Amino acid sequence: MIDLVEVNLSVMTDKSHFGHRERLRKRFLETNGEGIPDYELLELLLFTAIPRRDVKPLAKKLIAHFGSFSAVLAADPKNLTNIKGISHSTVALIKAVYISSHRLLREELEEKPVLSSWKSLLDYCHVSMAHESKEHFRILFLNKKNKLLKDEIQQTGTIDHTPVYPREVVKRAIEIGATAVILVHNHPSGDPSPSNSDIEMTQNLIKALKTIDVVVHDHIIISKSGHVSFKSMHLI
Repeated sequence: MIDLVEVNLSVMTDKSHFGHRERLRKRFLETNGEGIPDYELLELLLFTAIPRRDVKPLAKKLIAHFGSFSAVLAADPKNLTNIKGISHSTVALIKAVYISSHRLLREELEEKPVLSSWKSLLDYCHVSMAHESKEHFRILFLNKKNKLLKDEIQQTGTIDHTPVYPREVVKRAIEIGATAVILVHNHPSGDPSPSNSDIEMTQNLIKALKTIDVVVHDHIIISKSGHVSFKSMHLI
């Protein structure tokens, strides 16, 4: 009798999970995702990787642990697998969604001149860099029409410092044939405010690139809390 009760309860639980999943899928499609909270959006992803379990608690746990939905997608695979209930197949699905969003934003950025699609640029940089645990210094190399020629990470540093070598930047700009660049780096601390060394490094790069007639349009610092533009701050 006990075994039969346990089996019936298990079947009822499975049915309730399936019912919840179908209702959530239907609501998501009917509203095109409008108003869907982050944990439910993450649930929808987890449905595919974890077909026979209530994943709402796991979705909420992931967001609480990493801090946000976007931080979950950007998380290091090793950190994801440290969470109980997350398998390698689940990690692969999460990272596939993250890479897909990154490529979508990059394609939007490549379609027209960067300076006329500034929001796309900022969205792309946020997805690429906002949740990194170390500083990365990247350069967007542009042609005469300000269209993207190349997007490269030049250096990776520590949590609060990245070495940048003007000679190497000049050399790469010549190799690519760029006529302008946009400098971008991240602040893992969460504060995008430029440091004195950031300002000094930017001025050194401007001087070095000026010798080959390459213009520095801007230097953007990205963080979890937002971004700053050197041009907007009149630092360029």
